[in-house]
Amino acid sequence: MTVPVPVVFVHGLWLHRTSWQPWIDLFREEGYDPAAPGWPGDPDSVEEARQNPESVAGYGIDDVVEHYAALIEALPERPIVIGHSFGGMIAQKLLGQDRCAAAVAIDAAQIKGVLPLPLSALKATFPVFRNPANKRRSVSLTAEQFRFAFGNAIPEEESAALYERWTVPAPGKPLYEAASANFNPHSPAKVDTKNSGRGPLLLISGGKDHTVPEVVTRATLKQYRHTEAVTDIINFPDRAHSLTIDSGWREVADTVLTWLRQQGLESGR
Repeated sequence: MTVPVPVVFVHGLWLHRTSWQPWIDLFREEGYDPAAPGWPGDPDSVEEARQNPESVAGYGIDDVVEHYAALIEALPERPIVIGHSFGGMIAQKLLGQDRCAAAVAIDAAQIKGVLPLPLSALKATFPVFRNPANKRRSVSLTAEQFRFAFGNAIPEEESAALYERWTVPAPGKPLYEAASANFNPHSPAKVDTKNSGRGPLLLISGGKDHTVPEVVTRATLKQYRHTEAVTDIINFPDRAHSLTIDSGWREVADTVLTWLRQQGLESGR
């Protein structure tokens, strides 16, 4: 009897964990054992998260990594971790720590050592950085801000619908930690990119992403130049930061499934 391979989905800032539900349904159909636990402090629903915005305030990168590491410890085997945005950074950290069998980092937030800082990324994160006090607070996006940061490559009506369905307040601390990473030798945004014994890693970028432009993902790939472990990159040239939740999500998910099979990580192994 084969045991389904566990898959842990990690969301990023401003999206609730339930935004992964279509992926969970698909991966379960493919024979995996998927789950999408929230970040520490995450309420169970979008509605509760909006009603209690400060429940996530003050949590940083290390808090999130330790939270997921503890959840992984309870699994029967090391999972595949798939993360989007800051979830992509978390996935890379867990992979570097040998806590998962493989990782997929989709439009992953900037790790320590990555230098490009495009103007669009600064604009997308301005709602947090405009007030230094936001480091200790939670921050919400307006529909217009979401449109620029996530939904710029999809119709305005779709962006508005996704905003209403999935967006939640997010802690400001991780963004401040990532922004200062290259000035802090002990930054929580540091990833063990030299670990040659780790499992395979897939980086995915969106060519129209304002929040994590393609140049950032390609600079992230260069950080792995000293490892012999599998490190691949795939770009979706016409997609933006909403690529995991918008109407084209299935193309991205199918690409991930194909890559996992190529790594010998098919379901029911």
